[in-house]
Amino acid sequence: MIALTLVIATAAAATAQSSSTWFAYDRARPFNLKVTGTESRGAAVVTDLTYDRLTTGTRGAYLVTPAAPAARRPGVLFVHWYEPPNPTSSRKEFLEDAIALAADGVTSLLIDTMWSNPAWFESRDPESDFGHSIEQVKELRRALDLLASRPGVDGSHLIYVGHDFGAMYGALAAGVEASRLKAFVFMAGTQSFSDWFLLWPKRDEATKAQVIARLAPLDPTRHLPLAGPIPMLFQFATKDRFVTKAAADAIVASARGPHEVKWYDAEHALNAEATRDRVAWLRTQIGR
Repeated sequence: MIALTLVIATAAAATAQSSSTWFAYDRARPFNLKVTGTESRGAAVVTDLTYDRLTTGTRGAYLVTPAAPAARRPGVLFVHWYEPPNPTSSRKEFLEDAIALAADGVTSLLIDTMWSNPAWFESRDPESDFGHSIEQVKELRRALDLLASRPGVDGSHLIYVGHDFGAMYGALAAGVEASRLKAFVFMAGTQSFSDWFLLWPKRDEATKAQVIARLAPLDPTRHLPLAGPIPMLFQFATKDRFVTKAAADAIVASARGPHEVKWYDAEHALNAEATRDRVAWLRTQIGR
């Protein structure tokens, strides 16, 4: 038992050291925010905007803020899933969640990602999956910076909500953002990126083994423990054709803090019950 504990501790230390190097980025780079539209939605104001990426180009985002001024509250970063042609396979997925939370004085940021393009999966360069994953985590950290910079947001108390790829990349970001992430919602993600990146293109068994080995250092189960004892909500679907029960159990087992696990009679998209549970859980975390 002592030997096993030592092995686990050594592996965790190695992951922490690697991730601190991989996911380092230029925090001084200006955002160059540009507002492209504003809409009032009940107790919320939805601002459509763009901001500069860390490399080249821009990202689109919705910034959802309380219509009435509020005291400093936690901010929530929402990161969507990938399931085109479903219209919620975009930053629109969590818009209603964010509008509901604005009534509690909460500011939310809903961002575009590399998988916001419906053609992303089959048009990507599979040989660049590792490098593009590293860049995506950096962009998530930059999104947290943008959220923390907004008026009314307590930058030391941020919450991350992610679905599918959004959850899995969020697990990596959480591992290096333990100082300011205070809660995490992991929705319908699996334990290894190779589980999904191997869906296309098809490979022979030898090549599959190489892909698994190459992507293994990014396994969410290796990084989520580095988030420490923050509260987490895990949401899974009983009819999910992408996430097995074993994979879900492995993710949950990697959590180091208090957590809740909820299963729904649903497919990978989850359902309205999951949305109600998620918003209610977020409200308990915001009130802490």
